Amino acid sequence: MIRIAMRTPALLALALLAALAPHPVLSAPDATVLAAAKAQDGPYRDTLKGLVDIDTGTGDVPGLTRVEAILKGRLAAAGLTVESRAAPAFGGNTLVGTRTGTGTRRIMMLVHYDTVFGTGDAAKRPYTERDGRAYGPGVADAKGGVAMILHVLAALEALRFEGYGTLTVVLNPDEERGSRGSREEIARLARDQDVVLSFEPSFAEAGVDAVTVATKGINYASLTVKGRAAHAGGAPEAGRNAVVELAHQILQLQDLGDADKGTSLHWTVIQGGTKPNIIPEAARAEGDMRYFLPAEYDRVLAQARRIIGTHRVPDTQVSFDLAKGRPPLPRNPATQALGERARAIYGEMGAELALAEIGGGTDAGYAFQPDSPGKPAILESLGVVGGHYHSADEFAVLASITPRLYLATRLVMEASREPAR
Repeated sequence: MIRIAMRTPALLALALLAALAPHPVLSAPDATVLAAAKAQDGPYRDTLKGLVDIDTGTGDVPGLTRVEAILKGRLAAAGLTVESRAAPAFGGNTLVGTRTGTGTRRIMMLVHYDTVFGTGDAAKRPYTERDGRAYGPGVADAKGGVAMILHVLAALEALRFEGYGTLTVVLNPDEERGSRGSREEIARLARDQDVVLSFEPSFAEAGVDAVTVATKGINYASLTVKGRAAHAGGAPEAGRNAVVELAHQILQLQDLGDADKGTSLHWTVIQGGTKPNIIPEAARAEGDMRYFLPAEYDRVLAQARRIIGTHRVPDTQVSFDLAKGRPPLPRNPATQALGERARAIYGEMGAELALAEIGGGTDAGYAFQPDSPGKPAILESLGVVGGHYHSADEFAVLASITPRLYLATRLVMEASREPAR
């Protein structure tokens, strides 16, 4: 998961969504589904321990292969036909499991099984439970989501529910490095779905119940300047200082963001010069762009390339580029409606569920189809509630297991019964 910590603006957006959204009419939970979810609590924790105690950092092929074998066996045991599809950028395979039901709706469940943690971390910090929380590398992000999918399948089997047309499970090994080897597969599979449920953990404040209805996309900005080297003491006027020009350009470009649209561009890395006594002939900066609206890529690129035409240091050459990373899951009615349905289901248990917009990207962005924004309907953050992701203190809230299993199971069932729009 690539994300930024939620601070005041993001929390305000979260609060605004919760305030503006109509509160669902509370009703009693479906007793049969709730019993099936409760029955999975212990087995879920056993599954989670088994997954967490194996290192699966992106590119750790031996660990990824061990977990892949476990997941293939579990999916096959749940009645899915399973295929392994290579994710060549960093190694490992994307698992695609499918099962045919008796209905017409096509539903996909998605999450990654790689983590940001290194080889040996699982042995140093194995799965533990204390004070109502589970700890360990990737316990919430996103092995808690992997376990959630496996036990939603188990709950559906216990309920003998097959009302979907097809149920597809996608588990990829490289999300923490941008899903470069699996993103095309995710987009291709999502294109044929009616609903995509993604099982990253809750992205609200640590320990807060939420699902995600919009995520920002990520682009990578690069700014390069070519000048001319010269002796800094003997003939500085013969040089063309690339560092000075780079500083000028960064100041010119600092307002490319648009807060009203949720667009930001921050310069985060600067390189320039070789020695103190040489006028630098080259300088470079890298930046991080986050955005909700797909059209912002074209606007920022065009505006930046126009701005860099104004130089401070004559005879320097300046270029700006914007490499596309993970696309956004923009605000859209289909996702909002699915989020409202999730809130209503959570309300059956007397619990509140927030609808969050986050500054980081997830694979839900690859599942979103810009040419068909209503299909599939996509909802993110159906995994476990947790916090402190990507740190040694990452945790999952044990009390959230049953409610989240109930929520995801009910969403699959309701999405299966709804006729195609």
